[in-house]
Amino acid sequence: MMDQKKNLKTNNSVDFNNLNEKHLSIQLSLDGFSFCIINKVKNQVEKLEHFVFEDKSPTPEKLLKNVEELFKKEKHLQKRYGSVNISHVNQLSTLVPKSLFDEDRIRDYLKFSSKTYTNDYLVHDELENHDMVNVYVPFVNVNNFFLQRYGSFEYKHFSTVFVNTLLNTFKFSEHPHMFVHIGENQLEIMVIAHDKLIFYNSFTYETKEDFIYYILFTAEQMELNPEVFELVIAGKINLESDFYTIAYTYVRKVSLLENRSQFKFPSNIKEETKRQYFTLLNQYS
Repeated sequence: MMDQKKNLKTNNSVDFNNLNEKHLSIQLSLDGFSFCIINKVKNQVEKLEHFVFEDKSPTPEKLLKNVEELFKKEKHLQKRYGSVNISHVNQLSTLVPKSLFDEDRIRDYLKFSSKTYTNDYLVHDELENHDMVNVYVPFVNVNNFFLQRYGSFEYKHFSTVFVNTLLNTFKFSEHPHMFVHIGENQLEIMVIAHDKLIFYNSFTYETKEDFIYYILFTAEQMELNPEVFELVIAGKINLESDFYTIAYTYVRKVSLLENRSQFKFPSNIKEETKRQYFTLLNQYS
């Protein structure tokens, strides 16, 4: 049995009589599961919830069991919606310039950056308008479960949503920008400069010292001056966070990612929550 903890719940109700007008977005990792329900007609987020899976040694097999148990309990996940999409959060991904991508060599792109096995199923997402392909390993067993539940659905890697959304928003900024997304124990860092993506990577962290180390290391490698580049932070952070404090100690220009979503939100979903679930809320557009 899983040790499951819900750490976010919105109290607003969802009208199950008009499910063709609703969209379900799911984001899953080995240690967590988030979902939101969007009313496509009203352009409104109607529900947003997150669950933590507290397995000491998480595996894809345990993830499937956790998801199966969650679906037995959550009535909102048991319905058939007008559309469904899924994003997979793991470190088994790499970005490849579209001009260099060859689907017949898809396994070669990951072997130098991630540990994969011969029986791993590899897929890729195209980042529209940005001439890049994201190669990754999805949670195939969970995808198969979703297929039985929902029939057809779309799925992407978490980093596809993260990179694509920020490139669409900040590509033509005058100054170099570094973006950091803070997850439960995983950091994503990307850098946009000269109207293009020049860096993206994912790191495992435990402390705020790990957090600032990876930021300053990336800045050094990309020859970015901490007095000049702009650091924008998304994910699990607020102005009172130790992560914000230590970032502001070493980098001159620090800000928290602002919500630029097209959707309307219930009053109990605050800006901090929108920032934490930035990628989930940008899966559907």
